[in-house]
Amino acid sequence: MTVRHPREQHGRSRDLEVNPIFSREPLQVPRYALPEREMDPDTAYQIVHDELMLDGNARQNLATFVSTWAEPQARRLMDECAEKNMIDKDEYPQTAELETRCVHMLARLWHAEDPRHATGCSTTGSSEAAMLGGLALKRRWQHRRRAEGKPTDRPNLVMGINVQICWDKFADYFEVEPRYVPMEGDRYHLTPEKAVELCDENTIGVVAVLGSTFDGSYEPVAGIAAALDDLQARTGLDIPLHVDAASGGMIAPFLDPDLEWDFRLPRVASINTSGHKYGLVMPGVGWALWRDKDALPDDLVFHVNYLGGDMPTFALNFSRPGAQVVAQYYTFLRLGFDGYRRVQQTCRDVATRLAAEIAKLGPFELITDGSQIPVFAFRVREGIDRFSVFDVSAALRERGWLVPAYTFPKNRTDLAVLRIVVRNGFSHDLADLLLEDLRRTLPRLQGQPEPHRGADDAGGFAHGVETKNPRRPGRH
Repeated sequence: MTVRHPREQHGRSRDLEVNPIFSREPLQVPRYALPEREMDPDTAYQIVHDELMLDGNARQNLATFVSTWAEPQARRLMDECAEKNMIDKDEYPQTAELETRCVHMLARLWHAEDPRHATGCSTTGSSEAAMLGGLALKRRWQHRRRAEGKPTDRPNLVMGINVQICWDKFADYFEVEPRYVPMEGDRYHLTPEKAVELCDENTIGVVAVLGSTFDGSYEPVAGIAAALDDLQARTGLDIPLHVDAASGGMIAPFLDPDLEWDFRLPRVASINTSGHKYGLVMPGVGWALWRDKDALPDDLVFHVNYLGGDMPTFALNFSRPGAQVVAQYYTFLRLGFDGYRRVQQTCRDVATRLAAEIAKLGPFELITDGSQIPVFAFRVREGIDRFSVFDVSAALRERGWLVPAYTFPKNRTDLAVLRIVVRNGFSHDLADLLLEDLRRTLPRLQGQPEPHRGADDAGGFAHGVETKNPRRPGRH
């Protein structure tokens, strides 16, 4: 399917023009078609470089969870591995070995019973890893139902409506009914009692989120696991738990070591995380791990005779760069446990201090304070009717800050918030600059007679908190 660019749809298909610096040729380049002839590499570079100046400054992007900074040594290793295809394990055996070492390190970090024989793999990101976890849940459920002589045509997956959009895609693409627990009042994520209410014999699993994209909070994984244990004792329903730890999986082990959310809980069958979020690697790499081989049905693993070797693979993507996996191993070596702890603690310290300072400004009320994953959300206080969170987001954007404003999903669409993601590289100094710009813009906003912006013109950079749309095309 070809999607026409909106500018092309509106007739803006004029060719690109090149400034005639040092008599370079050509002076015009087609915008949406291949040029007829080659051009000087410096000319091609300048055209692309100049277009990209219009992008936002990644370091000021407080919407994205994705790493925007890396050490020069990590970037050098990525450059050296740019041509290596991760899937060619027979041709690049040492890259494959580094991937295996990363899996073992994560297995230890997440308290797997036998880390040396952990079952896991790298992916393009936490979304692919989450889908692999969901596929394993569905296949295990199908095997069990067939063994019991029962139908397998109505699988469902229970999760909070705050899950990242990849779970909505998983449900649609792989024909699983998504059973969302809505938000109610001050409850913004999944709780044990609400999760169990939606479970039945067709439930392939429950997804618990360690670090909600809406507000940065941890879901009570241990409580959900205990509720599922109780459900099995009462009804015989054995429903596994998948932990979407896209962000929290690389925060909690270092800052909240006593929090039980991982393979210490027997109910947890699988975990995904993002290497390019708080794993501190440039995009894109993610990780999927299973409790043991039984948690990942063998019939999902393909054994491919590829380029002269037998290669077991479980992935939605095939060819992909090995550079990010190498960078992940470098970062594990470079920082070690204590280095990760210090980096993540600094992020949390910046987040909690920034949240507290924003609360002191007066017009804002915190929803969360950054004390779990270093992410927090805040709203405009009741009674303040001259500006909206969308006005604040637009005003900060004038200074280069990308701070998303959005409404919460079904049952709490009345709640509109701003969210700030603190990542490695966003220092106390940068936080002070953001605060200064926020203070500077408040008098102008408070001088407005009424809000100028609403949800319809808020922009499109919510990063994972897209409201589920019941009218969308699809099966459910």
